[in-house]
Amino acid sequence: MPTPRISELTWEAEHSTLRIRRPTAGIVVVTVTGTDVGEHGVAPFAELMKDVEAGPFELFVDARGSQGVTIDVSGEWARWLAAHRASLRAVNMLTGSRFVQLTAAVVRDYAVLGDLMRIYTDASAFDEALAAAKRR
Repeated sequence: MPTPRISELTWEAEHSTLRIRRPTAGIVVVTVTGTDVGEHGVAPFAELMKDVEAGPFELFVDARGSQGVTIDVSGEWARWLAAHRASLRAVNMLTGSRFVQLTAAVVRDYAVLGDLMRIYTDASAFDEALAAAKRR
C-alpha cells in the first residue's frame, strides 16, 4: 500500500521556513523563505521521496522570499535533483534576488538539468506557469 502524501507540510527554523504543498496530483510546490542554512535536515528530501515513488511530477520552487542558501544546502539540492532527474517532468524556480538566481543556475548546471529546469525572475510568469500546470 503506498504511503499517503500529506498535501501540505511546513518546517520552521530560526533562519528559514520551508513548505511543501501539493495543489494537485503531479504538482509539488516548495516555498522557501529566509536563509536556508541546513536547519531542516533531510526531512524535506524524505517528504519529496513520496512524490518520486508516486511517479513523474513537476516541481515548482518559490524562492521569492529567500535570501539564499549555504553552499552545503545548494549542494544537497543539486545532488537530490540529479539523483531523481528521471522523476521530474520539469523544475521551475522563482528567485527573488540576483544571488538566489546565480545559486539556482549553479544547481541547474551541477545537477545537469539543462532545459528541464527553468529559472524565473518574474513572479507573474512563475505564477502563470504554475496555474497552467494545474490546468493540465
